[in-house]
Amino acid sequence: MSDRRWNRAYLSLGSNIEPERNLPAAVRELAAFGRTAAISRVWESVPFGCGDRASDRFAHNFLNAAVLLETELSAQALCVDAVPAVERRLGRVRDPHNKNGARTIDVDLSLFNRDVLTVAHRKIPDPEILTRAFVAVPLAELDPEYLLPTADRSLAEIAAALAPTAGLHLRPDVPLR
Repeated sequence: MSDRRWNRAYLSLGSNIEPERNLPAAVRELAAFGRTAAISRVWESVPFGCGDRASDRFAHNFLNAAVLLETELSAQALCVDAVPAVERRLGRVRDPHNKNGARTIDVDLSLFNRDVLTVAHRKIPDPEILTRAFVAVPLAELDPEYLLPTADRSLAEIAAALAPTAGLHLRPDVPLR
């Protein structure tokens, strides 16, 4: 019998630079920090701020997914060490002038156990779960009954409310396992 304390880290993934390669690579990289308990399907969305257009002349559509990682790492260790290391290995370059710009990979800790906390600059639960279908829908696939402690609504309820007008498209051609 193990004395390990496994945390449940719900991570949101997004990519619009070679996403068919970078999303599966991110899933493999994250597995080094624990056990991959669940992986969502891949969803395509227009870049945030571009409206309902299927494409934009300045940006490619994003592919989004989520991973439930059972890990011994703390939320702090994930946000400060593990996630930046994964993003660096996959060539993430941050543009300080364009927070929503193109990227090889974006990994965000969206939920951690049932905790409400702030780690570095991140609020957990991620407030974007309530407003962005490309975050809520993949997370709801991992754990539909998860009750968001800051909203008293399940991930399934949140995703159902956001999805109809979000323009998300399922991408079964992009396997993450």
